Amino acid sequence: MTALGQFPLASGAKPLFTGNDWDFDTIKRIHDACEAIAGQELGLSWYPNQIEIITAEQMLDAYASIGMPLFYKHWSFGKHFAQHESSYRRGMMGLAYEIVINSNPCISYVMEENTATMQTLVIAHAAFGHNHFFKNNYLFKQWTDADGILDYLDFAKGFITRCEERYGHAAVESVLDAAHALMNQGVHRYPRKKRPDLASEQRRERERAEHGEQVYNDLWRTLPEKIAGARPDVAVERRKALLELPQENLLYFLEKAAPRLRPWQREILRIVRLVAQYFYPQRQTKVMNEGCATYCHYRIMNSLSRKGLIGEAAYLEFLTSHTNVVRQPNYDERGYNGHNPYAIGFAMMQDIARIVEQPTDEDRAWFPDIAGTGDAMATLRDIWANYRDESFIAQFLSPKLMRDMRLFHVVDDPDASELRVEAIHDERGYRKMRRSFARQYDVAWLDPDIEVMDVDLEGDRRLIVHHRALNRITLERDDAKRVLQHLSDLWGYDAVLKEIDPATDEVLAEHQASPRPIFF
Repeated sequence: MTALGQFPLASGAKPLFTGNDWDFDTIKRIHDACEAIAGQELGLSWYPNQIEIITAEQMLDAYASIGMPLFYKHWSFGKHFAQHESSYRRGMMGLAYEIVINSNPCISYVMEENTATMQTLVIAHAAFGHNHFFKNNYLFKQWTDADGILDYLDFAKGFITRCEERYGHAAVESVLDAAHALMNQGVHRYPRKKRPDLASEQRRERERAEHGEQVYNDLWRTLPEKIAGARPDVAVERRKALLELPQENLLYFLEKAAPRLRPWQREILRIVRLVAQYFYPQRQTKVMNEGCATYCHYRIMNSLSRKGLIGEAAYLEFLTSHTNVVRQPNYDERGYNGHNPYAIGFAMMQDIARIVEQPTDEDRAWFPDIAGTGDAMATLRDIWANYRDESFIAQFLSPKLMRDMRLFHVVDDPDASELRVEAIHDERGYRKMRRSFARQYDVAWLDPDIEVMDVDLEGDRRLIVHHRALNRITLERDDAKRVLQHLSDLWGYDAVLKEIDPATDEVLAEHQASPRPIFF
């Protein structure tokens, strides 16, 4: 970390601000100064910026609605607001200095209580660091529509409000409760042939209302004669093809195939599904996204100091805040809550820059493609564009950083009486630690592998769902039952969830649910 006072004030330079106070002209000067450094020195590219000043209460409200503007209403958001507000008022939690929206223009919400120095820091962090990552990372390019998300949220809020007025709050709330319970299982994990055009949602709504459920009725009629008379395995394959089975996106399957849902209920499932898909890249890039933004704000703030655009008092305030953000508590400290993504991300970005500019022999052996190439920002921009957390850590976590962070791998086997140290700081241990650490950020391992497998169309229309239990780890029984109940409610018929050992196909557990008469 750069020591305070290392950068002399540039001759003739005028600070952007003095003291803690700021006004909107100050914010504009800060933005323009950060923009010049981000473009000229760091080579970043970003969406146009829109900076909104909000109060503490508005920040709490943004927390409650998962950071999204124009979001629809739901009781869970109010519950979260009350919890956060109570903790904040009692001094048990602080508030984020900013919230940034992946949209075009990119919206950064900053607290009006921030000092001028903190406004500079959060603008560098959000309006340029996060903004660059949103615009350039391949996951966000595949899965999000930055140009259309704000219009879509406006449509979604208006649609759900109209549904509440027409069908009642209780009916809409029941659908939202069920959809939210399935939200993490409501995403496509691989790109599909056609990404939804969010700008056409209103046209789709009108078309869906006009046609009603005609497209779904044929699915439940008697099978065609040539299929009914075919071999059983042919009929099964035909049925699965019609229903796109197996299907990992539960909300998509219900939206398209649930026989008893009405058009407005399907549209609500689609809204929740697209919002879940919008957040899917963010779940996979927490370390990289925060590491990119933190590294960018660190470079920008140091450049402002070198140029004399912020004074020593402001620089000291920045260093204090920055150090608190990237601090990694030890495992035995009271505040320990796992690995700090800001700390991991920032440390890896700095380490990559060191490897590119000042490599050791060890670095050259481990990273021959980037060691000594000389242009740290070009390497980092390429990494920010083409990796996600799991692959980023698996590729670029260095032995030096593992030593600096004192990482080691411990195996906690429930069948063993003692913990076992699996990997230490040696050649084989580094690779084991890196693989194990990277896996902690792999959504394929973190999220349950649940798929709709089949539907008994000729019988009781029971929905059959499988959970592939990796390492024979089954779902928590009570949670599985509650979520399966929501699935059965939306399907309209019985549902069964079988937990399968993928290695042996053994059924480890089975859960069943019947629909409640809340929708129909």
